Amino acid sequence: MPQIPEKIHELTVGQLSARSGAAVSALHFYESKGLITSRRTSGNQRRYSRDTLRRVAFVRAAQRVGIPLATIRKALAELPEERTPDRDDWARLSEAWRGELDERIKQLGRLRDHLTDCIGCGCLSLENCVLSNPDDVFGEQRTGSRLLPERPGSKSEGA
Repeated sequence: MPQIPEKIHELTVGQLSARSGAAVSALHFYESKGLITSRRTSGNQRRYSRDTLRRVAFVRAAQRVGIPLATIRKALAELPEERTPDRDDWARLSEAWRGELDERIKQLGRLRDHLTDCIGCGCLSLENCVLSNPDDVFGEQRTGSRLLPERPGSKSEGA
């Protein structure tokens, strides 16, 4: 199998940005978070392998549906070193993320449905706020506009 010349096989950060649609700053951020990798030239310039394009597309697609970067990094870490996610990887991971996304959709629906009540009320009381206290789970413990963590050995006020 013929070798692909290095200059064609690798992309500069500017080329990766242009081809992926991600800002250079986003690519640097992805690299700092371990989502993509580069090698450094003798002049300390970043060079990305061509398969980084697919990794960036994978990261951006997952971000668009609301998957946190830490979850994306964990998913990428499960792939063999340097392997780029493929269609089967996306199908497997997106199925695993479905429950998390369904829960977020439920929360967003509740937020949408009760947002005007919250603005109209203005108190954000945990005693009766359906956004801060769904199903009034804290109302039986205490009242107030905030639920502060309890300090060891102290009784909460108003409880």
